[in-house]
Amino acid sequence: MALGGAVGYERQLRGRPAGFRTHMLVAGAAAMLLGMTDLIAEHFNQEIYAPRVQIDPVRVIEAMITAIAFIGAGTIIQHARRDAVLGLTTAASLLFTVSIGIAVGLGHLVLAIGVTVLAVLTLHVLSGPRPEDPGSARHRD
Repeated sequence: MALGGAVGYERQLRGRPAGFRTHMLVAGAAAMLLGMTDLIAEHFNQEIYAPRVQIDPVRVIEAMITAIAFIGAGTIIQHARRDAVLGLTTAASLLFTVSIGIAVGLGHLVLAIGVTVLAVLTLHVLSGPRPEDPGSARHRD
């Protein structure tokens, strides 16, 4: 959650639709869901379930990607009058935050920390003008 929060903090500083808390919850949920995959597999590998249930941990990851797509879509707003799309970078940062949670859930903490740093640097250093800057509507998010 802390790693997702690092990405979300940058988004919140810029006044974007999904900030600190949202990114924390997304990363935490991804890590928890992936961590629970072992528990689910153990539960359904018991003798009474084994003949009827097959466990595929990759499906949990696929479900997380699908779920975050719906959340991300809610952050993207097209403004026809200004010929601008807002929220696209925030939606991408939410997807990236899910991948951070997945890396943590798989026990790859060094990878998760590394990509968190890269995400925050990308969002902060390579960002366009802030929303309060004149003429920034076309370059937002």
